[in-house]
Amino acid sequence: MNLEALKAALASAGSYAEWIDRLAACFTEHALAFGHGTENASDEAYWLVLHLLQWRDVPLECAPDRALLSELIELARRRVEERIPMAYLLGEAWFAGLRFKVDPRVLIPRSPLAEVVEAQFSPWVALEPGERILDIGTGSGCIAIAAAVYCPQCRVDATDISAEALAVAAENVALHRLEDRVRLFESDLFPRAPDRYRVIISNPPYVPAAEVGALPREYGHEPGLALAGGPSGLDPARRILAEAGAHLEPNGILIVEVGNEAEALAAEYPRLPLTWIEFERGGGGVFVVSADELKDGP
Repeated sequence: MNLEALKAALASAGSYAEWIDRLAACFTEHALAFGHGTENASDEAYWLVLHLLQWRDVPLECAPDRALLSELIELARRRVEERIPMAYLLGEAWFAGLRFKVDPRVLIPRSPLAEVVEAQFSPWVALEPGERILDIGTGSGCIAIAAAVYCPQCRVDATDISAEALAVAAENVALHRLEDRVRLFESDLFPRAPDRYRVIISNPPYVPAAEVGALPREYGHEPGLALAGGPSGLDPARRILAEAGAHLEPNGILIVEVGNEAEALAAEYPRLPLTWIEFERGGGGVFVVSADELKDGP
């Protein structure tokens, strides 16, 4: 379905549900790559239509508002022709049930770590009032902000090496009115202050540098700094493991996502008792290790 055919199909549709079906058919035919907040063409089409409806509770069987048609077609055109991820086109992404502003300065939130945050890091810790959480490589701030929302008794620090990413994170902290409990620091991994944390969590870059260029075109719109993790993909994870012990409380935990490099990391640290998390909603490559297990170094 070319864009002229899509335009005609949308113009003749009698409901929002038909808009979604016809958009999904177009996205499928053009073999778009998903994984930036949705997993398939139907979910992405639904997201686009609901965004234009400003997430109002409108029955999808209703006749569509024709005033939205030109914007809908333009967004679909850019998604198909330029392969821009939908999150960037709409300026929003969702993580742990929360909305975040996003643009090409930050990676689009999609980590399975949302499940860990929603569970308040249980069963690995039972957080007490006043305890502290550190998010390394915060990007949009989604993990740090979600941690502050789901663990309202805690204070959260977040770091990123990119000043541009931190500017987006600051917008999101303000959006969720969490300036009193979420602090942002420009730093390479750990904050410079000698603070200690009950939980350190990170979704660092972990794609091997040679593989970044082979990713679908959609990924080329994201900041390379947030994707490439060195020759093996594990450079940031290695540094975090080496330094985390000095920043954890004695009863603290470290949680790190390494995605498809999980097997390589486990082989590299055979004596480190890493616990690999199983997720109900899919995803993997996330380990947990305690401060006690790290005390003799990785």
